[in-house]
Amino acid sequence: QVQLVESGGGLVQAGGSLRLTCVASGRIFSVNDMGWYRQAPGKQRELVAVITSAGSTKYVDSVKGRFTISRDNAKNTVFLQMNSLKPEDTADYYCNADLRVTGSFLFRNFWGQGTQVTVSS
Repeated sequence: QVQLVESGGGLVQAGGSLRLTCVASGRIFSVNDMGWYRQAPGKQRELVAVITSAGSTKYVDSVKGRFTISRDNAKNTVFLQMNSLKPEDTADYYCNADLRVTGSFLFRNFWGQGTQVTVSS
């Protein structure tokens, strides 16, 4: 019914930039918070950034000032602009969204399949 598809990952040198995109598609009635998580090898998945439908944002301390989350509500799309990348940013990045499927009164949490970001030193 609903699919979240990420794109934009890849290999970049330290100090470089990448822009991740996540498009939510399907029978979507409305979308609340959208966010990005990441999981490095051997580590737990952590929240990187989240944005509400009104545009309020929150970031994990390690990316503040370097990453910017934004969204296009009309297209159910969320972006993550990552600047000044560091090797410790290397991880699989996952899109997450709280949304309401058409025909349902409940909001549910959905995940994308992930996109790999590798930052070389």
